[in-house]
Amino acid sequence: LLRLRQPVGQSYAAEARAHGLQVQPEALGRSFREVYGAQSRRFPNYGHGQGLSSRQWWLDVVKQSFRLSGVQDEAALTKLAEKLYDDYCSSHNWEVLPGAAETLSRCRQLGFRMGIVSNFDSRLEDVLCQCNLRHHFEFVLTSEAAGFAKPDGRIFQQALRLGGARPEQAAHIGDDYSRDYRAARAAGMHSFLLRAAGQGEGPEVPPEHVLPTLSHLLARIEK
Repeated sequence: LLRLRQPVGQSYAAEARAHGLQVQPEALGRSFREVYGAQSRRFPNYGHGQGLSSRQWWLDVVKQSFRLSGVQDEAALTKLAEKLYDDYCSSHNWEVLPGAAETLSRCRQLGFRMGIVSNFDSRLEDVLCQCNLRHHFEFVLTSEAAGFAKPDGRIFQQALRLGGARPEQAAHIGDDYSRDYRAARAAGMHSFLLRAAGQGEGPEVPPEHVLPTLSHLLARIEK
């Protein structure tokens, strides 16, 4: 549904410039990827089971990304982290994928009940509201709120209860083979994999389950 307006490194570098610091976007991008991966392994699902809040989890990621890129001023790091945490809660950094709003509107007209199941943190509600998408959905279930992250089947079970549907009555759409496509099917649901042209070859998926864009969803469902 959503994508970043620009790479993380560029956003971080722009905010650094606003605070009088010069850091190369490429260096910040590399640092972010390294830090994010390490933080995710050490504190999975935003540290939910280890006493962290998602806010603290993200503030640590931002600070460590800047430290790894050469910024050592702790006062500046705190200001940068808090500002960037707030910025990623808004449409300032997010945009709606082409065709998404139209597809969601058509799905509602056809009587589909829709919800979101996402490995996102508690800011997702605000992001969706800012991007004028929240009204399409009956519920928004984040991994932070659920206590489990995809591909754990328990988050799908919670979503099915919230939607009042049996697994065979529901379909999940996502862009990750393991966390979305395969995990939803393991929970007994239908699923579709968003795989844009040029993304490269991944695990084999029946062509009728692949969506080049979200706009292809209704035609797939009709089949």
